[in-house]
Amino acid sequence: MSSLPTNAEAVVFDCDGLLVNTEPCWTVAETAIFAAHGHPFGPEQKALVIGRSVEAAGEAMAQYLGCPDAGAELAAELLTRVREELSRGAAALPGAAELVRACRAAVPIAVASNSPRELLDVALWSAGLTDCFAHSFAADEVRLPKPAPELYLTACETLGVDPEHSVAFEDSATGVASARAAGLYVAVVPSLAGAEPEHDWLGASLTDPELHDWVRGLGAGAGSWKVGTEA
Repeated sequence: MSSLPTNAEAVVFDCDGLLVNTEPCWTVAETAIFAAHGHPFGPEQKALVIGRSVEAAGEAMAQYLGCPDAGAELAAELLTRVREELSRGAAALPGAAELVRACRAAVPIAVASNSPRELLDVALWSAGLTDCFAHSFAADEVRLPKPAPELYLTACETLGVDPEHSVAFEDSATGVASARAAGLYVAVVPSLAGAEPEHDWLGASLTDPELHDWVRGLGAGAGSWKVGTEA
């Protein structure tokens, strides 16, 4: 059995692919870049870039496409293309708004995103989630973005809680590595089909009734509630 603690003192959410359906925006941009270099873009290629910062994704694409010196150029192109796609809007993923508001009613919450600030703000605004968060942290506001732990450590420090007493919600292995390195419990709803990153809880959607049972126990300060089963 896996567990999420009902005595958690804070919850920190990833954004892209977890709260907001922005992954299609990224996929369109990534597909165009790969196509321009004569390569297809499918699950294997998506796994190389999902959850990474723009700069890290640019470097990963450059290596894969055989132009290792073009990382910064590809990152700039990726940012431009994603900005254009995201300008058309992106909706909150099922259950995201309800879960965020339920958590906020019980404990301090924040967003820790591997997107740059400009894209994070647009994503949250587009999904109607901006007002849910007093604190949000973007990749270009820390020295080392995910998979380094700095984003989660910064979020927990700002919220005034110990990482070991906090829960992260993530959708990618990159984000999970960051949260784990910071010491948080991790709940995962993978955005990449078939992926099962390391986790304390794994589900297919933020609408999962187990999550909402867990949230109802938040703030009670009475141990932990067993939720989910290891795959």
